[in-house]
Amino acid sequence: MTSSGTNPVPDGGGRGRESVCAAWELLLPAASAPARGRGRALQSALREAVRSGRLTPGTRLPSSRELAADLGVSRGLITEAYEQLTAESYLRSGRGAGTWVSGSVRAAAGWARDLAPRTPGTLVDFRPGTPDLSLFPRSAWAATHRSVLGRLPHSALGYPDPRGLPELRVALAALLTRRRGVVADPERLLVCSGVAQATTLLGFVLHGRGMRTVGVEDPGSPEHSSLFASTGLATSRLPLDDEGLATEPLARSGVRAVMTTPAHQFPTGIAYSAARRSLLLDWARDVDGVVMEDDYDGDFRYDRAPVGALQGLDPEHVAYTGSVSKSLAPGLRLGWLLAPASMTDEIVARKRTMDLGNPAVDQAVLADFIVRGGYDRQLRRCQRAYRERRDTLTAALAEYFPGTEVSGIAAGLHIIARLPERYGPEAGFTARAAGAGIALRLLSECGTAPPADRAVNLVLGYAQLAPVDITRGVRLLAEAQQGLR
Repeated sequence: MTSSGTNPVPDGGGRGRESVCAAWELLLPAASAPARGRGRALQSALREAVRSGRLTPGTRLPSSRELAADLGVSRGLITEAYEQLTAESYLRSGRGAGTWVSGSVRAAAGWARDLAPRTPGTLVDFRPGTPDLSLFPRSAWAATHRSVLGRLPHSALGYPDPRGLPELRVALAALLTRRRGVVADPERLLVCSGVAQATTLLGFVLHGRGMRTVGVEDPGSPEHSSLFASTGLATSRLPLDDEGLATEPLARSGVRAVMTTPAHQFPTGIAYSAARRSLLLDWARDVDGVVMEDDYDGDFRYDRAPVGALQGLDPEHVAYTGSVSKSLAPGLRLGWLLAPASMTDEIVARKRTMDLGNPAVDQAVLADFIVRGGYDRQLRRCQRAYRERRDTLTAALAEYFPGTEVSGIAAGLHIIARLPERYGPEAGFTARAAGAGIALRLLSECGTAPPADRAVNLVLGYAQLAPVDITRGVRLLAEAQQGLR
């Protein structure tokens, strides 16, 4: 490589010579950098060659005089680069022994895995929980972002109030009071990274107060148990009946906190009856406990007005959570928590140590989007789209799976479909569906026991699918069960 014709031969023989040649090519652009920054550029390029593995451990480098001549730079720049990287342990050297690539450095992986929940090879995904991300209002959001960023004071880019920006808390309090009937004091409202973080914050505070077990609905969201487990809390699965959480098993359980989805229970789709809501609050008062309310899709009702949030009846015994994950996009990671006054300070303290608050710019954009009516327009747009998709799904099931019992259709983003016994058992049905590229979720995956008969009970999400894909998916699912119809 060198102009003098001397070949540096490291421990690895010819491989080292190839490494140095490759690294030398990487150094050429740095050698052409402006004079003032050339030394730093050479150090950075050489450091990256070692870090990336282009220069392997044990490779002997040319002398400073030889490399300077090859690159057309002063020897002082190369000497300085060698000394700096030796000090950082990228290189090693000894008097009269030359300069070598250190064995202390391990090449970094040149790729990053994507652990987002996706299923390769799926043609149609009926699993619930995801909205139609193509409905995200990109143009309106971008315009709001530009407007907000242009007028945001410099001070707003510092560490925010861990509860959230005041303007967003005020906007959310007004929105939730108007749309969900909650008692929303902006001073007690906490902006958080979705319902998942809200649940985790509640879990940490309850654990700090000495609780070790909380109640969850059965069937219910599988995520609730795992989130509480991360805070040290065990979960007690509590059964439902046609009106909501069964009160006698709740009273016998001994828990003093329970997670519920009363406006539109997940996954059954029922709304807690007025009588059951009252009994649940009576229980919370009797045990000095707390009802945690996950209002995950309370805005989406299609055949009658939305049921108001439970929190509005007793804000001192109900902790209310919600997010924009279904109305805008889960990737925004924006949600809220309204807790009883007795818990608020502890929750805020935990939030501060957890992440110092949510991104200020995103909060400011959401606040402006709400105040200027963009959020209400988005909800109306989604409601029209999702109602059409619900109707498409129920019609397709009636056509391709006659005799199917459908429930939970009045609200939300999924339905429950109980297929006739001839399609069972569930294991065979789902195996045939997977073979056809159809992703499904069984009701039994949500905690309830599989049916005693051969019936197949499915939790079918439809929000994420265009109507034509819904019909195609149901048809493909029926074709996969050929011979059972």
